[in-house]
Amino acid sequence: MSLRHQAELVSVFSAGPGGGNPAPIVVDAAGMSDADMQAVAQRYGHESGFVLPAPAGSRCDYEFRFWVPNHEMSMCGHATVGAVWLLHQNGCLTQDRLTVQTRSGEVAVRIDGFGGADAAVEISQPVGLVEPLPLPEQHRDAILDALGIGAAQLAPLPIQNASTSRVKTLIPLASPAILDALQPRFDRIEAVCERIGSTGLYPYATFDAGRQIFDARQFPRASGYPEDAATGIAASALCFGLLANGMVEASSRSITVRQGRAMQRPSQISVRFSIESGRVDGCWLGGPVCFEARIGAPS
Repeated sequence: MSLRHQAELVSVFSAGPGGGNPAPIVVDAAGMSDADMQAVAQRYGHESGFVLPAPAGSRCDYEFRFWVPNHEMSMCGHATVGAVWLLHQNGCLTQDRLTVQTRSGEVAVRIDGFGGADAAVEISQPVGLVEPLPLPEQHRDAILDALGIGAAQLAPLPIQNASTSRVKTLIPLASPAILDALQPRFDRIEAVCERIGSTGLYPYATFDAGRQIFDARQFPRASGYPEDAATGIAASALCFGLLANGMVEASSRSITVRQGRAMQRPSQISVRFSIESGRVDGCWLGGPVCFEARIGAPS
């Protein structure tokens, strides 16, 4: 690795002081090996993003890769938003529309207020796939056991697997207070997720149905840390679950997913459905980004 592989730390989806999900970003990762990238994630203990030149012959502007301490991820919403925001802040971009290649496919990017200090980034996700939990009674009990709760704490809605990029398991709880009080048995989450084909448990609760505001927490399967402060990919999957259950409108009206409160890192993710010819054909997700620090080249 050369000195140009310096990581810069941003907090993405922040909803107040100390909020958001931290993401180390290397905006010039050309020449870094897989081991180099994983070392960055292991050093800082967060999802980390790496900006590379677009693959030859592609129609993309950049390639982004993402690592957590334990493995590479195909897509990371908050690291994508944070990386584009940094590229914009560093004067690397010449237009407000981009296409980024990721391991999960192409991601469209748009920047509102391009060229200004308050520019806001939104990234696309495809139409979500929402499916019933396999073997629902058996696996429901295992999920509840991992979360340390009983069936009485559930809302009268199905537990579902949902995905726009990676499968998350949506677990409807009866209130935000129950969500905040969760004390999961973290040693059981990986095995449960393996059995149900999920990359994380995403319990949620309705905060304000009329304003389309929902609270959630994310417990990843095996990322190398127990909880996420803000998870854009899970929030977009949740919104398609909410749509399937008739809890949000099939419109471009904003849906707010709040996360991180139990970690004292308040976060807020905005999701808007993309409407084409009167039907939902995907979504846009975004939120505020804050620069934290230049954190040095990997040793």
